[in-house]
Amino acid sequence: MRGEGERRLSVAELGERLGERATLVQFSSAFCRPCWATRRTLADVAGMVEGVAHVEIDAEAQLGLVRELNIMETPTVLVLDATGRIVRRASGQPRRADVIAALGEAV
Repeated sequence: MRGEGERRLSVAELGERLGERATLVQFSSAFCRPCWATRRTLADVAGMVEGVAHVEIDAEAQLGLVRELNIMETPTVLVLDATGRIVRRASGQPRRADVIAALGEAV
């Protein structure tokens, strides 16, 4: 997972509230099999760590945001801190341990 700098995502862009401590944002598409497993992994981690939210975004429905953030494949996962700043980014199906490690940078 790599960092993004100072780009922040707002509630308006996400369509949901940010987590109190961090937010796991998943860009998915309808027929993406790895997206299903990613959804499970991120939901499990969000359920384990207090103050962490999981938000899933349909990439096809949010093409403007996908282009702006240079999302090239699904799943792509962004880890946001409490202010919505993107602190980590990864494409493909993440391992649970990698997600937990990335959260360490956000909280």
